[in-house]
Amino acid sequence: MFRWLLISLIASLATGAAIAARLGDGQETAAYQQCAKACSDCQRACDTCAAHCGSLIAEGKAKHLATLRTCQDCATHCGAAASIVARQGPFSDTICKACAEACRRCGNECQKFADDPMLRQCAEQCQACEKACQDMLSHIASEK
Repeated sequence: MFRWLLISLIASLATGAAIAARLGDGQETAAYQQCAKACSDCQRACDTCAAHCGSLIAEGKAKHLATLRTCQDCATHCGAAASIVARQGPFSDTICKACAEACRRCGNECQKFADDPMLRQCAEQCQACEKACQDMLSHIASEK
């Protein structure tokens, strides 16, 4: 039991040191945090929009099923990206590529209903998140 606790403690310390080394300077951290914030903001916008689309479907507007499902999937991508990028995880590039694509597709779908303020706001958040993820990918590429 003691041996397992000691191994666990050593692993935790090593992980903490690796994270601290990965965090680098404040400027690098700021780039990751800006992207994580954009992803988090977009996740909330997509979740809110999905609920709105559910209400529209309940009113008989079945054409919003596509936007509801798109927003749900985009919110999931954005939530994962926010978590991974915030901790500057080694898969930040992978999740940013996927998140940018999800945001592009979701934004395009919501833009079809730009006369609806909620869908327009979601499309705008998706565009901002897509840009933040593309910027993050450029930042990651310049680190290598």
